[in-house]
Amino acid sequence: MSTVLAPVRYPLSEHSRATLSRAIEVAHEEDADLAVLHVNLHQANGHVARPELKSAVEDAFGTLPNTRYVVRSGLLVEETILEEVAAMDVDVVVIGRKQVSRWREMVRRLADDPDIAAYLDGELDCRVVTASID
Repeated sequence: MSTVLAPVRYPLSEHSRATLSRAIEVAHEEDADLAVLHVNLHQANGHVARPELKSAVEDAFGTLPNTRYVVRSGLLVEETILEEVAAMDVDVVVIGRKQVSRWREMVRRLADDPDIAAYLDGELDCRVVTASID
């Protein structure tokens, strides 16, 4: 079964809710599992545990079948997400439109081509879907 990854902030922002909403749609359309990821930054004071993330998502969207909740620690959100994409063998990553420029800058540091979708497809064999607030 394929996997859709939705990286989100905690507490859930309006952008995170939009990302999750789109990821839920994609997972449903593709009959895929959903993975909700939050990255605790080493340099930040906050630390979120998996049960808190799960509770926040379920409060906003209800119980989601075939969903796993993952919390990782890292220095850079984008690099930690890429590590999880590879580790989970993710098929689709849903990112918020607000995060596209940050991803583009990170990809530019890793490769000469700032095309996020092409980079992820070539390096990790996954597709990127962008979510926006309606």
